[in-house]
Amino acid sequence: MADKKLPIENVSDTALWVAFYRAMESERPDALFRDPFARALAGAKGEAIVNAMPHGRSLAWPMIVRTRVMDEIIAAAIEREGARTVLNLAAGLDVRPFRMDLPPALRWIDADLPGILDYKRAVLGDAKAKCAYEAVAVDLREADRRRELLARAAAAGPVVVLSEGLLIYLEPEQVRELALDLHRETANRAWLTDLASPLMIERVAKRWNQKLTQARAPFRFAPAEGTGFFLPLGWREADFRSIWTESLRLKRTVSMAWLWKFLGMFMPAARRQAYQRMSGVVLLERA
Repeated sequence: MADKKLPIENVSDTALWVAFYRAMESERPDALFRDPFARALAGAKGEAIVNAMPHGRSLAWPMIVRTRVMDEIIAAAIEREGARTVLNLAAGLDVRPFRMDLPPALRWIDADLPGILDYKRAVLGDAKAKCAYEAVAVDLREADRRRELLARAAAAGPVVVLSEGLLIYLEPEQVRELALDLHRETANRAWLTDLASPLMIERVAKRWNQKLTQARAPFRFAPAEGTGFFLPLGWREADFRSIWTESLRLKRTVSMAWLWKFLGMFMPAARRQAYQRMSGVVLLERA
């Protein structure tokens, strides 16, 4: 059987992939979240991407878990930090300001390339956000434009920064520059992101990374030191939610999870810890 060509033309297309996973979850009777826009946003191309990925549907659970856990942490961080602004970097097709119960006075800024923001706005039509919403077209690779955006967001601080599904596609030096820029703006109180480990990249590479590389969207950032990567850059770990552990809590996990859980009881502690931190959602705070 011929190998399916992955219909991803650039990194922005991965947002269609993730949107289809949100649609899959939203259509369950016991959904962990409801995204009424996900299927329209994913479109036929989002479904095609999932169908072309090896085990594309059965491996939806990590991204579904990531979405739900980030929802929980965002809500808590807004309350705890007294945030007036959420800055969503590389926002893609995220529609949290349209689907979450957010304070009406909260300012939410989606930042991404103009093409994907225009597409999202066209699909959303006249849908109303639950808070004060704005979309800013910017290429985050351009340092001057990135810093202008951060200064603009900081003007109405305190700020919670969100970078879901972004860092893994960056080179370590790009992540380093972003972390330093975020730290320079003292209004940035917390930074919520997802983080992969080399072990996760090793596991994913067997299934997906060849296709993603061919599609010019390979996974890159997975620091061996984990959240320690960010400490010299002014950020320390405030909370780490293991995708594996949260998948068990939320009952969205890999098939035969009970067996992996059982086998984990016999692993050396260091190995078990490595698996638990293979991928996670991280809340960073100013160090």
